[in-house]
Amino acid sequence: MGPSARDPRRMPRWRELRAVLPPRPRPFPSMERRLAAAADLADVRRLAWRRAPRVVFDYVDGAAEAERSLDRSVAAFARAELRPRVLRDVSEAPTAVEVLGKRIAMPVVLAPTGFTRMMHRDGERAVARAAARAAVPYTLSTMGTTTPEDVVAAAPDGWNWFQLYVVRDRGRSRETLDRAREAGMEVLVVTVDVPVAGARLRDVRHGMTMPPALRWRGVLQALGRPAWWFDFLTSEPLRFATVDGAPDDLAGITNLMFDPTVTLRDLEWIRSVWPGPLLVKGVQRVDDAKDLAAVGVDGLVVSNHGGRQLDRAPTPLELLPEVVAAVGDRTEVFLDGGVRSGADIAIAVALGARACFVGRAYLYGLMAGGEAGVDRVLALLRAELVRTLQLLGVGGVGGSTPTAYACGRTTLFNT
Repeated sequence: MGPSARDPRRMPRWRELRAVLPPRPRPFPSMERRLAAAADLADVRRLAWRRAPRVVFDYVDGAAEAERSLDRSVAAFARAELRPRVLRDVSEAPTAVEVLGKRIAMPVVLAPTGFTRMMHRDGERAVARAAARAAVPYTLSTMGTTTPEDVVAAAPDGWNWFQLYVVRDRGRSRETLDRAREAGMEVLVVTVDVPVAGARLRDVRHGMTMPPALRWRGVLQALGRPAWWFDFLTSEPLRFATVDGAPDDLAGITNLMFDPTVTLRDLEWIRSVWPGPLLVKGVQRVDDAKDLAAVGVDGLVVSNHGGRQLDRAPTPLELLPEVVAAVGDRTEVFLDGGVRSGADIAIAVALGARACFVGRAYLYGLMAGGEAGVDRVLALLRAELVRTLQLLGVGGVGGSTPTAYACGRTTLFNT
């Protein structure tokens, strides 16, 4: 083609040039704008890292020892392969499921977390309100920093659950259960994978205390995280709201909160004194799942405690199908660990989970922007779940089933 055939050059018109120029400078981005711009949970995590001191962020983000259990839990979802069906009507992709006889908006339960007001001054109240708006359950921890009464008052229309560590003093455990029930907590989640505390080396290296102390390193961090420190220093002091008199040091907390003598007999006792649904969290073997189903628990949570207890523990997603096959006809099975997106939720449900417990995900949102941050995380998870179901050619969360599962590689499609 010769030069004469080329399009002649011309000067661009101003309206054409304006369309490709950078926009006018915007005002300094507010927290609301930053959250709205977060495209996924990784973006929210980065916002949390920028706002919270390193000692606080690492308490949420870290895990036990070399953190292999945490890494493997996340990697198991990354290995999953999704095989979509085409030419299916996916104009609607409902996400609601039934859990323990009650309908929730999507297969998500906000997991129990300790020291929650350390992440943001509004703590458990903010999380409970966000959960109520999203129509999913919220679970208050025994190690929570807000009382059961205050959580229920903050979210009276929410489905509020309570998590229990069986402490050495059984009378104290009974008082805790009575208090949770009288406050209006309807479901009990007993965590059984903490006979002793795991070695969370990030916390050890920071010299983590409860509440966080301003050591020299913390003073330097405070200079770069003024918003968090202002909130922290102008809020009520952190304390364990349910277990009164807990010590400030982490070693003392461990000795009080975790009892290495707990056995199946203690669980049978809890079953006898708790009138509502009972879930057991921390199942990591099929034979344990069978034993628990035999004593009549209402649900099992396949969980390695987010990798925060035993390193090299079983990977929840890989264990899930075996547990479902063994006890899924007798009790509801949940998954906890490694969930970082709505696609992960779709995978877990396809492998038999009734719903997924998520903890770190909403704590990133809480650190990043308080209650609005938790709202954003839940909105992202739901949008990703809907989009994944539609792209899979699945008409809702109940429409996908696994066709193969080997060595952590999952193949899913609409049957």
